[in-house]
Amino acid sequence: MTSTSNLPAVVSREEWLAARKELLAREKELTRARDRVNAERRRLPMVRVDKPYTFEGPNGRVGLLDLFEGRPQLVVHHFMWTYDIDADGTEHPRDTGCSSCSSAADQIPARLRQLHVRNTSLAAVSRAPYEKLAAYRARMGWAFPWYSSAGSDFNYDFHATVDDRVAPVQVYLRSEDELAEAGMPWSADLRGDYPGISAFLRVGDEVFHTYATFGRGIEEFHNCYPYLDLTALGRQEDWEEPEGRAEPLGLEVGGPGLRVPDEYDT
Repeated sequence: MTSTSNLPAVVSREEWLAARKELLAREKELTRARDRVNAERRRLPMVRVDKPYTFEGPNGRVGLLDLFEGRPQLVVHHFMWTYDIDADGTEHPRDTGCSSCSSAADQIPARLRQLHVRNTSLAAVSRAPYEKLAAYRARMGWAFPWYSSAGSDFNYDFHATVDDRVAPVQVYLRSEDELAEAGMPWSADLRGDYPGISAFLRVGDEVFHTYATFGRGIEEFHNCYPYLDLTALGRQEDWEEPEGRAEPLGLEVGGPGLRVPDEYDT
């Protein structure tokens, strides 16, 4: 339900245009700032990937180099899976992926040709067995490549799975000590998968890790946010201003109303 008492003011077209131009000046500042940050991102140093990671996909076992599909760049969605976990920590993969990661995956284009013609491949990687991924992908009607990293160190080395029993803790690019300093002390409850995006560059047969982002760094890929941010009601989340403009839907990442994509149809 939208609060009619808190909607935008109704004005003439001339008044709207004047207000819009004021906002445009700030949007241009943001665009220029984004361009500067993007340039700094491209200037980041990179790390050579020497470990021979293996993945399982529709054609069996493949290496990291195969995920590039012959192109020089690769973007990887670290897709969280869902598990039932025994008291001793044994995981049993369910038949569905994380609802938040599914929200992001639901917006990956059915055709990736706009990336491909720009020398870039895209793939999702999850720890779950490939047969679980393939069945869920078919259920959702998704077309993007999706690989299982089960049995590989890939998720742990790139901090898409964090488990202090396996590898040093790094959450949102912070070490265990840095998490404590930030008021987010590490505990066993935080073990598990984390959504993220990594970028890789191929030079000949060598692969380099160039970028990684987690948390709000991937929110552009969730819930159609870039479109919603252009609207008067926005994302309809409880933190947004103007306060009380729209009733929160609970559909934010991790929100109580967020569902697996095809469940909205029922």
